[in-house]
Amino acid sequence: MHRGKGMKFVGDSRIPAKKMSNIPKDYSEYPGKTEAFWPNFLLKEWLVGAVFLIGFLTLTVVAPSPLEKMADPTDASYIPLPDWYFLFLYQFLKYEFASGPYSVLGAFIIPGLAFGGLLLAPFLDKGPGRRPHQRPIANAFMLIGVACTIFLTWEAGSHVDWEARAKSGQIVEEVEIDTSAAGYEIYKQNCASCHGAELGGGAGPALVGTELSVDEIKDITVNGLGSMPAVMKGKPEEEIQQLAEFVKNPSGGEEGSE
Repeated sequence: MHRGKGMKFVGDSRIPAKKMSNIPKDYSEYPGKTEAFWPNFLLKEWLVGAVFLIGFLTLTVVAPSPLEKMADPTDASYIPLPDWYFLFLYQFLKYEFASGPYSVLGAFIIPGLAFGGLLLAPFLDKGPGRRPHQRPIANAFMLIGVACTIFLTWEAGSHVDWEARAKSGQIVEEVEIDTSAAGYEIYKQNCASCHGAELGGGAGPALVGTELSVDEIKDITVNGLGSMPAVMKGKPEEEIQQLAEFVKNPSGGEEGSE
């Protein structure tokens, strides 16, 4: 500061002459590169989400998920199987190092490490590039994970008897059983252990609504069929007839014998 005609001030260059607040630039200063979050961006997100939601709901109406019969803990013939998106874990638990005494390792530890490793992806490759060849580490982990999932899913599916699986969970028509019918006790003693007390199936197929004739049923019970033994071989003809008529029409006794 000098005396005389006036005063002169020397300012510190570290202090800006015009105080600026810490507010980012408005989106309008970047034409073509950004847009307002509300309502422009959020409205687009909602529209896209609504399209996928309506499509998904339409799919559930047109092709509903197949249902199975009610769970029966006494049905030893049922083939338990997870949904397709968990088949790779189902197959993984079949290997010796992930089953038996090592089931905890296969069910929790290894899958936990694999999925938890996804959290490390952002820290393993911090490069600014977005092209595949610019991010080799992240893409390598992704390809390995996808390949393992596809392989295990394929292995699980190739070892499943899908026809038997469908039959084991098939919903069968419930019918009123005539316990006073002459063939009921014969059926309970010779057939119920495989075909179920309500004829709904078990180790053997369901017999409710069978298309076999009485004569065909008699022939099978006497001579057997496939893995089914000849349960009525050597039994009195009257009992064989009564059993066949009951199987043909369990709710009506003698009816349906034609």
